[in-house]
Amino acid sequence: MNGIPTQRKAAAWVALVFLLGGGLGVVAGISVGRHGTAAAASADMREARRAQIVERFNQELQLSAAQRASLEVISKDMQAEFKALHEQIKPQMNEVREKAHSRIREILTPEQKPKFEELLKRLDEERKRRGY
Repeated sequence: MNGIPTQRKAAAWVALVFLLGGGLGVVAGISVGRHGTAAAASADMREARRAQIVERFNQELQLSAAQRASLEVISKDMQAEFKALHEQIKPQMNEVREKAHSRIREILTPEQKPKFEELLKRLDEERKRRGY
């Protein structure tokens, strides 16, 4: 990066740090969401986390109004791309989950199987409430 102006280097670092932070935020949001957070609350939490990241960048980098506006757009675009990516892999995740459920059924006693089915039903309801 020797021939690249300092301003471009800074922009590249901002983008890299933002992407890493955003990715971590998404992972954290999904993780928290899996523990009973409703879909609306989870979306609010993702938005709050995104705004928090933008504000941190603003404070640490003293962004201009134009840079902050651009960062807002970039972060919203990234969030939308992460959501689309999750939707793409959702069928594969469901397939892996169902395969695991089948394997679990094989090791359960006849008395345990109805309890397991009830547990799966509750877990599916929780997942639907979270929007997964």
